[in-house]
Amino acid sequence: MSCAAGGLDPTLLLISAVLLAALSGLPALLKLLSPVAAQRLAVTLISAAALLGLGAAISALLSGRTVAYSVTIPLPFGPHLLGLDPLSALFVIPILLVACSCSIYSLGYWPANQHSRTAGKLTFFFGLLVAALLWVLMARSAGLFLIGWEIMALAAYFVLTTNDDDAEVRSAGSLYLICTHTGTLALFALFSLLAARTGSFLLPQAGSLDGAAPLATAALLVALLGFGLKAGIMPLHIWLPGAHANAPSHISAIMSGVILKIGIYGLIRTLSFFNAVPLWWGITLLALGVISGVVGVAFAIGQHDLKRLLAYHSIENIGIICIGIGVALIGAANGSNLLILLGMGGALLHVINHALFKALLFLGAGSLIHAIGTREIDRMGGLLRRMPWTACFFLIGAVAICGLPPLNGFVSELLIYLGLFNGAMQGSGAAAVALAAPFLALVGGLAVACFVKVFGVVFLGTPRSEQAARAHEAGSSMKLPMALLALACISIGLLPALLAPLLDRAVIAWHPGLAASELRLGVAAPLGWVTLLGLALLLAIALFYRISQRRSSDPASETWGCGYLAPTSRMQYSASSFADILVSLFAGILRPHCHQPEVSGPFPPSTSFASHLPETVLERVYLPFLAWANQKLTPLRHLQHGHLHLYILYTLLTLIALLAIPL
Repeated sequence: MSCAAGGLDPTLLLISAVLLAALSGLPALLKLLSPVAAQRLAVTLISAAALLGLGAAISALLSGRTVAYSVTIPLPFGPHLLGLDPLSALFVIPILLVACSCSIYSLGYWPANQHSRTAGKLTFFFGLLVAALLWVLMARSAGLFLIGWEIMALAAYFVLTTNDDDAEVRSAGSLYLICTHTGTLALFALFSLLAARTGSFLLPQAGSLDGAAPLATAALLVALLGFGLKAGIMPLHIWLPGAHANAPSHISAIMSGVILKIGIYGLIRTLSFFNAVPLWWGITLLALGVISGVVGVAFAIGQHDLKRLLAYHSIENIGIICIGIGVALIGAANGSNLLILLGMGGALLHVINHALFKALLFLGAGSLIHAIGTREIDRMGGLLRRMPWTACFFLIGAVAICGLPPLNGFVSELLIYLGLFNGAMQGSGAAAVALAAPFLALVGGLAVACFVKVFGVVFLGTPRSEQAARAHEAGSSMKLPMALLALACISIGLLPALLAPLLDRAVIAWHPGLAASELRLGVAAPLGWVTLLGLALLLAIALFYRISQRRSSDPASETWGCGYLAPTSRMQYSASSFADILVSLFAGILRPHCHQPEVSGPFPPSTSFASHLPETVLERVYLPFLAWANQKLTPLRHLQHGHLHLYILYTLLTLIALLAIPL
């Protein structure tokens, strides 16, 4: 490795963090220590890597410098560079915060002494996954990027399929692997197109390529496919619900909070290469964001599985991020620095915010599953009194994901709203921007309805099963990470101005033309008022709670049941009944399956009602298409007959064709 700049710098610190993370699980895998000691050592090393990496990221963001190192390795697609700039440094922050929290959480959720078969594998591949995520962010050449990308994909597969004795887990893992390798093929095409334009496999500098060229359009399309599959942009989301639902909960947290954002990073990085981008690029991202946001939250409302519900909310929030990116691209197409700053600043802040509150929600869901043993919402209930800390943390995450003040989700959505309103007033893609604003409001309203359902059914009322009645609070190693993530959500919500300079530098790294402008987020958005109003709202809530506690002198009793003298848990709203009206409004998209009870005669026997939402895009679009393609392509299977000499002939003909193309 040769240095392009002297001295100890953020890039070297982050490389050290990568090495610590990659080696953290090796003692557990090789059984060099006892399972408990190996797991604790892994957590310690991941925490040390997080401290080093966060220091490196903040240093890079404050300095605004980019330092690159050449790596001498005998691999194709060279030369090879590693570096850290403010844009990639911003993505380092959520990766390490979530990874450290999930690692500590695993001590109580997945203790090595109780999971001797899987703990070593899970611990090793967790550390390798964190290292690969950071490696992708540092890669400044196609070869290193693809190496990190593939290690990340395989490590994520192995942690996802930790419970590989479960057929549903294996099926979710297989679908994930198919989708991620399809995306990797698209990335090979992307880097080939970029190399054809630049003559090198180094990643181009920001704004160095012409966005109006035909090659730029091809690069955008394959980037949307490759990175969109990883990010879960609808309709490329098909792997996401099953993977998030079936992985261990702390793995679901890192997959939703971090791995999806690597897809967003790749897309943002690719878009940064181009200048003079066409207006339709921004409109396309805006439309994809609206579709992902509205349809994602609609699917979430109808779910009965708590983790599958949270997975669909990840698709919704990826849609919100894409709306922000679309606003920034519209601003770049029209020369509006204000739209670039608000749109991309809001998108990048939502990357951080979503990582924090979605990890918090998945860890909260893991605590519930750990206590009750089920993901089914309708088998919970009455858990507020039994698990008060988990309920409090889950409520903070729910308020944050709904974009309500005074938490962090409100701030990033506010920036995107400001971008939409300014875009409509300036006439910058006015029709698309004006339509996107009410859809974003619709997404927020549906998210509130969904989490009112979740919190009401899960934590309020009376227990709906014996397991819920015997539920217990999570241990300290599980509560501490949730407390840290909740504190981060509150801090960003109340003090967003502290992050504004860091976001400014990341946006300038994406669009260097902003460096000459004096416009910054602290000026473009009323972040000081957000702090004042947030503190006032917290004070009002505290006063209301204090007054209500003083007036509450009645003894505790059962919830009134419309005159029934012996109410039961079966009289409460279920997940299906609460969401029935909203699901019916989107029935044309969701295609719900309802199994009606059969009631006949004056004394009908016991019966039941059940409903569920299918994976509509997968089951009604992709699988039928693949079945049709399989049928039509059957004649080509005769080419695969096992005769070696004919395979050699195929190879020879292919080489002749490739040699003839340049001629």
